[in-house]
Amino acid sequence: MVRHRLSKSALKWWDDWWDGRLIPSDSTIAMLTALKIKHAKPGKHVDHHGLHLLVRPSGGKFWLVRVQHRGQRREFGLGCADDVSLEEARLAAQTLRRQVKRGETPQVQVVEPPLEPRKKVPSFEKVTRDCYDALKDGWNDKRKRNWLAGFEQNIFDAIGSKPIDKVDVAVVRDALAPVWLKIPDTARRILQRTQAVLDFAFLNGWIPAEVSLRTVRKGLPKHTDRSNHYAAMPYDDAAALAQKLAAAESSVGRDALRFLILTASRSGETRGATWTEIDLQKKVWSIPAERMKAREPHQVPLTPQAMNILERRLKLRTDSSEYVFTNDGKKPLTDMAVSKALKGAGVDGFTVHGFRSTFTDWAAEKTDFPKEVADKALAHKIPDPVEAAYRRTDFFEKRRSLMTQWADFLDGGAASPANDAEAGELVAVRAG
Repeated sequence: MVRHRLSKSALKWWDDWWDGRLIPSDSTIAMLTALKIKHAKPGKHVDHHGLHLLVRPSGGKFWLVRVQHRGQRREFGLGCADDVSLEEARLAAQTLRRQVKRGETPQVQVVEPPLEPRKKVPSFEKVTRDCYDALKDGWNDKRKRNWLAGFEQNIFDAIGSKPIDKVDVAVVRDALAPVWLKIPDTARRILQRTQAVLDFAFLNGWIPAEVSLRTVRKGLPKHTDRSNHYAAMPYDDAAALAQKLAAAESSVGRDALRFLILTASRSGETRGATWTEIDLQKKVWSIPAERMKAREPHQVPLTPQAMNILERRLKLRTDSSEYVFTNDGKKPLTDMAVSKALKGAGVDGFTVHGFRSTFTDWAAEKTDFPKEVADKALAHKIPDPVEAAYRRTDFFEKRRSLMTQWADFLDGGAASPANDAEAGELVAVRAG
């Protein structure tokens, strides 16, 4: 082995460099800058020669210097970064390292970073409700009504009381497992909203690092094709069901279900219908854009059968009742109530939403109306932007004819029209 003897000046330069005396004027070997310090995230950030910046989860920043000498490693605090600049911390670190390596007692004032008082971490339910309050002003009414419902019905009992910093991927997976296949659409929405809750908790300093829930699905069974969730009843069976509901004792759930089938509307559109949306003279139901899935206003022609349902609901309306289908006059009917009416009629294996597919099958096989008319009746958005730009009509009169035929088919071929006198009576009742 060849040994090289260094001159005294070279040894002195090496010792000085090792002790941090020699710092290039442009700080090319430094890892921290004023900008990096300003935006530093919680954790330890290395500068050079053992100097570290410690950032607390709350944002507090402190200087630490680590010195290793004769097999022993020691750490010293140099104060708060708000009071000690980067250059001052470097100079203090150099002096302290030099003193330790020479066996001297450090002359730099040693200040350990103060321990932060542990904040009381809120529960998952508390953070979820705070997140809702912070975000709800930018949502439509439907989303405001539904956002917390999934948590309240399926999640809070399991993990609502758990501290938010203890809610991780495994906890969320276990909470969703019982409902993942039972109510797949709701479960997926809960998962998305839980991610928003954890992001909100991180931004407020309740959890030390961002939590990603992308891997939750890998720990749960794969959902089957969505089309299976909306099993559609054959249209002949739908006619028999409609006649059974019409013959049964009237209830708000049965009325809502019949009205939904007659208008081929979505459950949320029917349940959220208000009297201000109903034009009894023109026999039109005008649904505003904020209540539609495609975020476009939609007009539904009302058949005599649908008008008869509205006549019955109007006679039962209280003065303060805003909603057409309601139990207490203050809140719209729940989705569960409509599903209960379907099950109460002895129907199993089919869903409320599936009646839209039933209507589509009937229109295609039993009428000569173009597909575009049926699609417009369902308020489907035209996927081709060019076609959408040129199609200006909403086929309203053709849709009125189509919906009248559909209602007559559901009645077994015999319509029970609401004549002009009945329509006038409806207006009079509403005005009174």
